[in-house]
Amino acid sequence: MLEERIKDAIKSNKAIIGFKEGIKFIKLHKPKLVIIANNIPEGMKREIEYNSKLSGVKVEVFPGSSKQLGILCGKPFPISTIVIRE
Repeated sequence: MLEERIKDAIKSNKAIIGFKEGIKFIKLHKPKLVIIANNIPEGMKREIEYNSKLSGVKVEVFPGSSKQLGILCGKPFPISTIVIRE
């Protein structure tokens, strides 16, 4: 189910990919959902969870690694964070 939501967001161009861009979007807007890979560094995870909590946004953990998340998104590189816009 989470994989389908990710694929739909990528297809409809509603996904912000990457930690830095994701944090910016979380701080400035209210996203629909934040997805993080299960192997991101603890500091990054805490920053995402903190900012998401301030914005009242749910954070879901992707059951695979950042490499697997990158493959799911059709990218040739690891992805730690995906923010899905409204």
